[in-house]
Amino acid sequence: MKKILAFFCLTLIILSHISVTAYSETAFEISGDTNSIPNWPKGPSLNAGSAFLFEANSGVVLYAKNVHERMYPASTTKLMTALLAAENSDMNDIVKFSYDAVFSLEPGSSNIGIDPGQSMPMKECLYGIMVGSANEVANAVAEHVGGSMDNFIQMMNDRVTELGLKDTHFVNANGLHDENHYTSAYDLGMIAKEFFNNESLIQIGNTPNHHFEPTATQPDDFYIRNKHQLITGEIPYEGIKGGKTGYTSASNETLVTCCEQKGMKLICVIMNEDSPEQFYDTVKLFDYGFSNFSIANISANEEKYSIKSTNLFPTNVDVLGNSKQFLRLNEKNTIIQPANVSFKDLESKVSYDTDNDSEVAYITYSYHGAYLGYGIVEIIDSTPVVSVFDSNLTTQNDSGEIEKEQPVFINVIHIAVLLSAVAFIIIIITLIHSVFTNYNIFDNLRHKKKRRRKRW
Repeated sequence: MKKILAFFCLTLIILSHISVTAYSETAFEISGDTNSIPNWPKGPSLNAGSAFLFEANSGVVLYAKNVHERMYPASTTKLMTALLAAENSDMNDIVKFSYDAVFSLEPGSSNIGIDPGQSMPMKECLYGIMVGSANEVANAVAEHVGGSMDNFIQMMNDRVTELGLKDTHFVNANGLHDENHYTSAYDLGMIAKEFFNNESLIQIGNTPNHHFEPTATQPDDFYIRNKHQLITGEIPYEGIKGGKTGYTSASNETLVTCCEQKGMKLICVIMNEDSPEQFYDTVKLFDYGFSNFSIANISANEEKYSIKSTNLFPTNVDVLGNSKQFLRLNEKNTIIQPANVSFKDLESKVSYDTDNDSEVAYITYSYHGAYLGYGIVEIIDSTPVVSVFDSNLTTQNDSGEIEKEQPVFINVIHIAVLLSAVAFIIIIITLIHSVFTNYNIFDNLRHKKKRRRKRW
C-alpha cells in the first residue's frame, strides 16, 4: 500500500509541475565525440587516435574521441589479466613458471627475467605485471588462474561479455600484438573501472618502484621501475591512483590512468599516440575534467518536481495542517554538472522501473543527450503507513507488545482542489460532447421536415 500511495503521490506532483516522459533506464552509450555536443565544455585537441575521460563513480562521460574505434591495447591488456587474478585467486597463492610461460614470448619483449621452474607468490606476480609489465609473469599467472592459457583467455572474453563490451577480443594475457587481439578506448575504460574498484589492485598499480627480494624459489634480488611517468612523479600530478602503460609498433603508445580530486574519480584512456605525448594528453584531459565539471547535489538543486514542498500525503497531523513529507529525493544522490550549464537547464526523465520497495522512481539527468547522473525518489519510512479510515489497526512489536498504528492523514484541501480541477475538465468535455450531439439531432429534424414538405 505504501508504494501505491507513493506512486500516486509522485504522479500527481509530476503532472502538476512538469510534463515528463517515463522510460526504462538504459546504460549510457556514446554516439559521437563530446566536442560535438552543443554548449558542452570544449575539450582539448589531441593527436591521439582515440581518447576517453569519464567519472568512474557515476559513469558520466566528460570527453570522448573515437571511443568505439577498435585498436590494439598492447600491455594495457594486463589490467584485465590482473583483475581476473585478483578475483579468482589468493594473494598468497604460489605461481609456478612453466617453460611455455617463459619461452613462448617474442625476443626482446618486456620481462623481469624469471626462469622456468621458479615460483613467486601471486602478490609479487601482480607487482611484476603492473610495475614491470612482465610478459612471462602475465603468462604464468594466466596458467595458474585458468589452469591453462586457453582457459584463461576464455575467462578474459567471458568477463568482456559480462561487462557488456562490444569492441574487445583477447587472444593472450600479455598484450603482444595479434590482429585478433583488440579493444577500444571505451571498453578499456570500462575494464579499468573494474580494476580501480579493487583496493589491492589500486595499491599495486600505483607503485613507482618495487623490490623483488630473493627466496628459495626465486633467487634474484632486484628492483623494477614503473614506466608510467605520472605514477613515478616524473610528471607531477595531484591525486594519481594508478594506471598502466602499453606499447607495440602496431599499437603505438597506449595509456590508462586514474586520478581522484574534488570528490570525482576520473579515468583517462589514451590510445595510438606518439611518445611521450600520451602522458601530456592525460594531463590535459585531467585538467579539463577537474576544471570544467563538478559534483552537484540533486536534492539541493532540484526545483521542477517540488517533492520537498508537497502536502499531498502528510503524516502525523490533523487533516488541514502541514507535516512530514511522504516522499523525498535521496539527499546523497549527485550528478556531474558542466561548469557552464545551470542545473535548471538540464533535461530530466522519470523512470518507475524499480523493484526496491523503498524507492518509487528514478530521475535521470542529461544535457543534449549526454548522461549526467540520476537521483532516487524514495519513500520516507519514519511512520508506518495505513489507511486513514483504519484508526484501530494494531501491530505487534519485537517484544510481543501490541502497538497502535499511526494513520496517514491526507491533506483534503489539496486533494479537493485537484479533484475539482479534474471534475471541471470532465464537465467541460461532457458539455462539448452534448452540444455536438444535440446539433446533430436538430440537423436530423430539419432534414425530416424538408422531406415531409416535399411529400405534400
